[in-house]
Amino acid sequence: VTPSYSYFTSAHDVKVHHKPRLIRHVHYSESSSDEEKEGVAAPVLDCSQPQYTDRPDIPLPDITYITKYNLEQLKLKEKESGPWSQLTKDEKLALYRLNFQKTYAEMRQRSNEWKTVLGVVLWFVGLTGLFYWWGLAYVYQPVPHTFSEDWVAMQTQRMLDLRINPISGFSSHWDYEKKQWKK
Repeated sequence: VTPSYSYFTSAHDVKVHHKPRLIRHVHYSESSSDEEKEGVAAPVLDCSQPQYTDRPDIPLPDITYITKYNLEQLKLKEKESGPWSQLTKDEKLALYRLNFQKTYAEMRQRSNEWKTVLGVVLWFVGLTGLFYWWGLAYVYQPVPHTFSEDWVAMQTQRMLDLRINPISGFSSHWDYEKKQWKK
């Protein structure tokens, strides 16, 4: 088994074998030949070519829906060039379906995707609520007694009695003669 290294320098599959780059792929070859085996890749959408899209705001797509016709469709396309009064309703519909995948009514038809999205969002909100409840019940300790109002008042009075940080700190804001906070 001999490894071969490929380095990619851009989004295109440009392989440079002499200089290391940021992304490195190692290919292991079972054969001793220097041929590189190509893997299965997803088709790449070439945006420079005309695309077919069904959108109500763009009524005419760049290309027709079906680009490669079979024999029956070719015969129908030949009949299309003649007078349309000789075409049946089914033939007119078949010609429409050769050019367009959906009608306006089908494009404007509402989907039920919002129900799925709402269900997933509510599921995650419920899961978050369960985690929060679990944390309150089993993880977080009860609030210490030193957080009670009585304890804080006693602690404040003790700090004032000891004159903690009298120049610029806590005790500097207390008027010891009037026994109240300075204004």
